[in-house]
Amino acid sequence: MHCPFCQHVDTRVIDSRVSDDGATIRRRRECEACGERFSTLETIELKLPAIIKSDGRRDSFDARKLRQSFDRALHKRPVSEEQIEAAVRAVIHQLRMTTERELASRRVGEFVMAELRKLDHVGYVRFASVYRSFEDVADFREELDRLERDLPGEGQLPLLGAEIVPFDRQADKGKKR
Repeated sequence: MHCPFCQHVDTRVIDSRVSDDGATIRRRRECEACGERFSTLETIELKLPAIIKSDGRRDSFDARKLRQSFDRALHKRPVSEEQIEAAVRAVIHQLRMTTERELASRRVGEFVMAELRKLDHVGYVRFASVYRSFEDVADFREELDRLERDLPGEGQLPLLGAEIVPFDRQADKGKKR
């Protein structure tokens, strides 16, 4: 590897460490000519499918765009960076598992919606409103109704003014007094 400081062709590895998720290796290097030290990250490079846009254009997959989609949908929501990164990795994993050379952007959007649904219902509805081009409030209400019907209480707050039952009263809810 070339030294980024003096462009010398030889550098030596001083230390190597595997990341927590096992997906990257961080290598500490030292230039044999100038003595400067720097770090490199080594990752596996797998070919992801090309994305076919709705207008027919083909585009290479861009993980930054995927991350931006999650960031926009989850802006100011109580979701940690680790959870977002895990969701992005899950979508990329699904893309790799398709084994297809080209994939419609609609399928990628469905993968994103599935992950957002697990993370945060508000983020899911935000993304769905753009992804499915909601026209009016009725479209929002329809999606909210579908979401509440499909996901009965996964630990998230209710979407539309449903009664919040304190945990200590949940066991007594069905009993008559």
